[in-house]
Amino acid sequence: MKLQISRQFDASPEAVFEAWLDAESVCQWLFATPGGVMEKVEIVPRVGGGFTINERRGETLATHFGAYLEIDRPHRLVFTFSVSADVPETRVAVDVEPAPGGCRLTLTHEGVWADYEERTRAGWTMILDGLARALRLG
Repeated sequence: MKLQISRQFDASPEAVFEAWLDAESVCQWLFATPGGVMEKVEIVPRVGGGFTINERRGETLATHFGAYLEIDRPHRLVFTFSVSADVPETRVAVDVEPAPGGCRLTLTHEGVWADYEERTRAGWTMILDGLARALRLG
């Protein structure tokens, strides 16, 4: 299953795009939850590189990782995504285009399990809200 979410940002395409590849920025918003504590954020921002993000959520360590498949600054970022070696990877594309007052980001997540569509959509919506806050605080 494929889901798509779009959001307007009051920031340049370059700022929005680079926020996805900067570890200091990412630890503020990507997979961050209220009350969670980022324990590890590693990013190798090149095709063939990837990311690992670990957040402590009470007694649970939430792990997110993936590999970068395409990096076309500041237009398109494509990466694999998983939360466990036991779970098949999915594919996420982030497309950024200039728009009046900033830019428009469209996120396409392919391979989402049908039972998790609404939960995944809610998760990405929360993440993009966090990105908007991080860019404002910038």
